[in-house]
Amino acid sequence: MAKEQHVVEAGNVKTIPKRQSKKKEQDLTPLEQRTMGSKLMVGAHVSIAGGVHNAIPNLMHIGANAFALFLKNQRKWDSPDLDPEHAALFIDGCKTHSIQVNDCCVPHGSYLVNLAHPDESRKAQAYKSFHEDLTRCHALGILFYNFHPGNFSATSRDNGIKLIAEAINKAHEDPATGQVVPLLETMATLGNTIGGTFQDLADIISHVKNKNRVGVCLDTCHVFAAGYDLRTPEAYSSTMKEFDEVIGLKYLKAIHVNDSKAPLASHRDLHANIGTGYLGLRSFHNLVNDERIHGLPMILETPLDTKDANGKKTEDKGIWAREIKLLEQLVGMDADSEQFKTREEELQKAGVIERERIGDQVKRKKAKDSASEMKAKTRKKAGSSDSEI
Repeated sequence: MAKEQHVVEAGNVKTIPKRQSKKKEQDLTPLEQRTMGSKLMVGAHVSIAGGVHNAIPNLMHIGANAFALFLKNQRKWDSPDLDPEHAALFIDGCKTHSIQVNDCCVPHGSYLVNLAHPDESRKAQAYKSFHEDLTRCHALGILFYNFHPGNFSATSRDNGIKLIAEAINKAHEDPATGQVVPLLETMATLGNTIGGTFQDLADIISHVKNKNRVGVCLDTCHVFAAGYDLRTPEAYSSTMKEFDEVIGLKYLKAIHVNDSKAPLASHRDLHANIGTGYLGLRSFHNLVNDERIHGLPMILETPLDTKDANGKKTEDKGIWAREIKLLEQLVGMDADSEQFKTREEELQKAGVIERERIGDQVKRKKAKDSASEMKAKTRKKAGSSDSEI
């Protein structure tokens, strides 16, 4: 019997998929059904093991209406080209399951890429990886692409910011990137990291020529760790007002939805499950009831670690399925109701040990840093006194 072939449009290239060999598949029976017509587009960062097309059954497995993925190995510089067969199957899978990939998919960039590095060879290497991801997005029909801005350890902050914008401008000029929109992710740390303040991202955007093709992905854990509070309606409103005044809400294109194991302004990037961390359930109630974020892709990057019946560490994808439903249920829920208060208390109890452990680490580090600062001031004062004698 002859092989059946069909043509699928992938970017500007038509591909003819080959028949797949049969492989043993994991059980991807849906843990939860997708909520069609929901005000929220919530999902998680799913695996593409075996090919980019496998993102589709993986997102269906957890009942997601949005998703993130890596387009290639995020910890290696060199990766195989995008497989045309896998690309065609990805596009076909999106059509089959009515997944509007332009609205709900936010791939994540490589952790290796630092577009702020001034060294010519390293800059070229970083740009090559960045550009390759953008072209893959275009080939797959994906509109958004999220990445960490970078760090300026080898240059100044201002120059690092200009270098990032230059890379974005250069990519925009290449037709192979289509209309893909790079998204700058908010970061948790300060120091040499770019993106730890809203002003950092605003400054990058100010240097981008085509402002219709740049945006921001707000990570709830990261902004909280950076010092932006979301825990009360007033705090949430204040933070979003500052975002709008400094960056502009029109640039907010996606959200990473994570609780935080570390306290406010700790500058520790430690994701926690929804409601179990220092942000708490009320933060996410504030978020999902903000009509301005309805329709934006919301991506869970929360821990899946659990233990099986034998005490062996394993991953439980059911955690994401349940968190998606939890976030959907919070829309319109009365935060003063017994239902909300009970769930809030349960989740806080589940995370108390980890919160206390990390909180203690943060306190000890602050005390150590304070003592070191005091010693430095004392030495400086003593040195000044000696020079006056």
